[in-house]
Amino acid sequence: MGSQLVQFALVWWLTVETGSATILAIASIMGILPQVFIAPFAGAYVDRWNRKRVMIAADGLTALVTVALMISFALGTQSIMLIMIVLLLRSTFSGFHWPAMQASTTLMVPEGHLARISGLNESVRGLASIAAPPLGAVLIALLPMSLVLSVDVVTAAIAILSLMMVHIPEVRKAERGRTSVGADMIEALRYIRSWHGAIWLILLFMFINFLINPAFALLPLLTLSHFGGGAIEYAALESTAGVGMIIGGLVLGIWGGSRRKIVTCMVATGICGIGVFMIGLLPPTGYLLAVVGCLIIGLTIPIINGTIVAIMQRGVRADMQGRVLAILGSGVAAMSPVGLILAGPISDMIGIQIWFVIGGVAMVLAAVVSWFIPAMMHMEDREVEKVQLEPPTRGERGEIG
Repeated sequence: MGSQLVQFALVWWLTVETGSATILAIASIMGILPQVFIAPFAGAYVDRWNRKRVMIAADGLTALVTVALMISFALGTQSIMLIMIVLLLRSTFSGFHWPAMQASTTLMVPEGHLARISGLNESVRGLASIAAPPLGAVLIALLPMSLVLSVDVVTAAIAILSLMMVHIPEVRKAERGRTSVGADMIEALRYIRSWHGAIWLILLFMFINFLINPAFALLPLLTLSHFGGGAIEYAALESTAGVGMIIGGLVLGIWGGSRRKIVTCMVATGICGIGVFMIGLLPPTGYLLAVVGCLIIGLTIPIINGTIVAIMQRGVRADMQGRVLAILGSGVAAMSPVGLILAGPISDMIGIQIWFVIGGVAMVLAAVVSWFIPAMMHMEDREVEKVQLEPPTRGERGEIG
């Protein structure tokens, strides 16, 4: 929640100070570039290092760069360039945290419940999405930015203390220790290359992200310039999406998805595309319908993300999950910066809504096309080699359960 609140505050500050679609696009690129170029190497190190310590270090370093930005706002020396650097660093640390968390989850959750846990995790994210935007809007109105940013430091400390009390099993590392990081990366790439369904999934969502991420990145400017709203109206859109995420995550958590999770994923992708497309067609007086569109998007995103994560967790060997999941995530994110680079200048010239229309059509089209790709629709028919876990230490035996 702290991270989302700070993200909301920084994006809204850039929106009000610049009013530029190009600046918002660049800010989004700063958040994506590390996921493309750094995350694959981060994943290789996650498979070598203690995953719990990786997550603690990532949270701590994220809080540290936020402190630096707090000081700059307090001294009046803040700048757009500094905010871009902070966004880049925060995304870099997230590039270590995400594969460490997903790879850890596989070691702690029975395979049959992975989709349910992914759904519940998405609900937790939805709770944060509800709380963070309106709280951020209120704090922006009442406090200087330096104090608004301090929330992230407090919540990071709470997260680190909580994580310290959780036991996470480790995979045996004896053989991996004799190989280089480069060799680990090559092994992971070969593993992915042999999984044709995963390659198709990457290509399909690269296409979607190329067109859809500019729409999501420009939502605050759409609120300000098209619907004539302010921070509260933008927060309402984000919070409504958060409500949808809670509901969608709970649905997936209880249901678990269809027998073939890819079917659930692609149906949800098509419905999400309808919500995005609807926002792109609305007139300036259609703000309330935009709220409905955000609800549809929020409902479907946790089902899309949850099923994809579950498919990957079940289909990748546990001792390779850090690097394989990071490479797959990097591939999916790779085209987003290209779309954002084009989106800023084009939106400044011809308007923002075109990206919602194009992005919505792309999602519906991708959902339909997927049914005609057998390798993708049967990508879950894969036997995964089991690996041994490290035995618990004396102090940890009572914590595993």
